[in-house]
Amino acid sequence: MKDYSEIKELIDKADAIIIGAGAGLSTSCGINYGEKDFKEKFPELVEKYGMTDMYTSSFYNFKTEEERWSYWAKHIDYLYNIEVKVGYKNLYELVSNKDYFVITTNVDGQFLKAGFSKDKVFEVQGSLSKIQCAVSCHGKLYDDLEMVKEMLKEDKNCKIPTDLVPYCPRCGEKMEVNLRKDAFFVEDDNWHKLNDNYNKFINDNKDKKLLLIELGVGFNTPSIIRFPFEEMTLKFLNTKLLRVNDRYSGTAFELEDKSILVTEDCNEFINKLMKV
Repeated sequence: MKDYSEIKELIDKADAIIIGAGAGLSTSCGINYGEKDFKEKFPELVEKYGMTDMYTSSFYNFKTEEERWSYWAKHIDYLYNIEVKVGYKNLYELVSNKDYFVITTNVDGQFLKAGFSKDKVFEVQGSLSKIQCAVSCHGKLYDDLEMVKEMLKEDKNCKIPTDLVPYCPRCGEKMEVNLRKDAFFVEDDNWHKLNDNYNKFINDNKDKKLLLIELGVGFNTPSIIRFPFEEMTLKFLNTKLLRVNDRYSGTAFELEDKSILVTEDCNEFINKLMKV
C-alpha cells in the first residue's frame, strides 16, 4: 500500500512536472478499445468484416475508399468525440497550478478536452482529429471532425458516397488519418513547435525538483516515454519518477531510490490522490 499523502506532497512540492501518458490511462478512464465494447458499438463492422476490436480493425485492408472512410468516420467519431473522462479532469485539477508539460502517445484528445494547455500537450503519435496526404507530399494537416459528421450522416451499409471521399488537394493521392504508422507520417509545424517546447521544458527544469509522472505506459513504444523518463531520472540529480501501471510498474534497480512504483489502475490511483 502506497502512502498517497506522501505522493500528493511530492506533487505539491515539485518545481515542475512532466506527465507521460500511454494507452493504459485512457483505457482505465473508460475509453474502451476491447472486444466487448467494440461488438456493442459496431455490430455492423463485426458482421461484415469480422472485426473484433478498435486496435486491430484499424489495420483492415478495405477494398474501396468508400468503405475505408465509412469505417474511419465511425472510429474517429467514437474515440475522438467521446466526452472528456473524469480521470483526465481530476488529473488536470491535480497539476493545473503547477508548471507542467504533457507528452502522450494517445491520439484521442482527452488532455485538451480536460483543460490542459494546447501549448503544453505534445501528441507525439498524431491525432484522430487530423488527416494528411497518404504519401506526405506536403506537411500540412487538415481538420476532419466536420468531414466525419457529414460522412456519418450519409453512411449506408458501411459505405459513404464517393463524393465524400477525401483526396489530397495538392497531388490527388488518398488521404490518411494523421497517425504514426509508416514513414509517411506528417510532423507539421505545430508538431515541431511542441517538440521544441517539450525539449525546452526539460532543459529549463533539469536542475530543479522535477517530477516525472508516468501513467499507463507499457512496452509498445517505450522509446517515446518510458525509456526517456528512466534516463532523465538517472541523469538529473533532483528528478524523481512516479510510475503508475497495473501491469508494468517495475524499473531498473539503479532507479529504485529515485522512483515511486505503483502497481494500480491509473484512474483508481488518480481518484485516491483526489481524496488526500
